[in-house]
Amino acid sequence: MSTLRSIVRGVGGYLPARIVTNEELSKTVDTSDEWIQQRVGIKQRHVAAEGEFTSDLAVHAARRALDNARLAQADIDLIIVATTTPDLTFPATAAIVQQKLGLHHGAAFDIQAVCSGFLYGLVTADSFLKSGMARRALVIGAETATRILDWTDRTTCVLFGDGAGAAVLELGGDGEHGILASSLRSDGHFADKLNTTGGPSTTQTIGHIHMEGKEVFRHAVGKITDVVENVLSATGYTVKDLDWFVPHQANLRIIQGAGEKLHIPPEKVIITVDRHANTSAASVPLALAEAVGDGRIKRGDLVMLEAMGGGFTWGASLIRW
Repeated sequence: MSTLRSIVRGVGGYLPARIVTNEELSKTVDTSDEWIQQRVGIKQRHVAAEGEFTSDLAVHAARRALDNARLAQADIDLIIVATTTPDLTFPATAAIVQQKLGLHHGAAFDIQAVCSGFLYGLVTADSFLKSGMARRALVIGAETATRILDWTDRTTCVLFGDGAGAAVLELGGDGEHGILASSLRSDGHFADKLNTTGGPSTTQTIGHIHMEGKEVFRHAVGKITDVVENVLSATGYTVKDLDWFVPHQANLRIIQGAGEKLHIPPEKVIITVDRHANTSAASVPLALAEAVGDGRIKRGDLVMLEAMGGGFTWGASLIRW
């Protein structure tokens, strides 16, 4: 009997229309295009318009994923939104997305694992589908990260952008395609290395992103390679079997460092950080949607997803497309 696996039926991404280049940022903060590109590899980022909310970005990405999957909105009975920048403290942004999609059935909730959020959502949806609690899931990573930036802090304001990416999951019957294995980790002892300076329970404010860049970089490559190797070990595959590596798009140097440590050829690594910047929970599904959309990722390809975020949280998932 074939093993039922959660397959990705469709993906979609959305980026706000406004693009802010490094040159534009250099007019308001002490930085330069050369400084930013040398340190993180970012050339530009997208910024949500006034009145454009995280839920709006999520809905755009969700509709594109549904179109790609050739499914209707009513076919979805589980919505998971991974976000650090919800529309409201409550209700969940997923519930707002559910309303904007015109749905009244199923379940909708948010996941907060910062940049690893989409992977946490993917694994959660996988569990729901395998348990029979849902038939089809919409997993969305959506962020308006530019709204929690201190625009006078050049160490953080140059790093982030806004966007959303989505994937539609359902159980498949051939046992070969779909999510093969995943690994999720966290360690709250590093919470002070990457966090925000506020919250409802502490300061009653949103706060701004705070990051100890050198410390994050120091831990990132090791933690990324750890979960990737765990997932490969669980499935019996090796790095040489991978067709594509889709990492979290935070810093080009971290992506390159992880690729080198894992011995993944650069031509197999999907890169969007130069154009998208760090879109937190949206970065992996945005990169995935781009690579599927332009034909690089094809049916049968072996694809490794990876992310690391504040907390620290980190994870990886191996998918046979």
